[in-house]
Amino acid sequence: MAEYIPGVCNIGPAEIVRRKSAGWVGVTMSAILVLLFLLFHIPSVYRLIIFLPAALAASGFLQAYLHFCAGFGFKGVYNLMKPAGQTETVEKAEFRQKDKEKAQKIMFFSLLIGLVVAGLLYFLPL
Repeated sequence: MAEYIPGVCNIGPAEIVRRKSAGWVGVTMSAILVLLFLLFHIPSVYRLIIFLPAALAASGFLQAYLHFCAGFGFKGVYNLMKPAGQTETVEKAEFRQKDKEKAQKIMFFSLLIGLVVAGLLYFLPL
């Protein structure tokens, strides 16, 4: 059974499935964009749009892997065993702070991955 651990784990199986799904949506959108870039020889500056789905994919997979929802961390809630979308409140301020810090790290790395992917496609001659 999963257990809420501040700054470490705030989602259980149902929420992990949702995060993986978001990751796959981001990967699919990214793949479609890359295909369009290749087929239509899209100028480099327009390829930067890949940042959004790449960051979405990174965010979804990071959250699933870490068993931690950044959105929940910012809101001060968690869901380990309830159906997806239902949450419980994190009562202690110190726990909410740990969750917020973890959420910020996930967001930072998701955005960084999105930037790296966008940068690669920007400079890649297609």
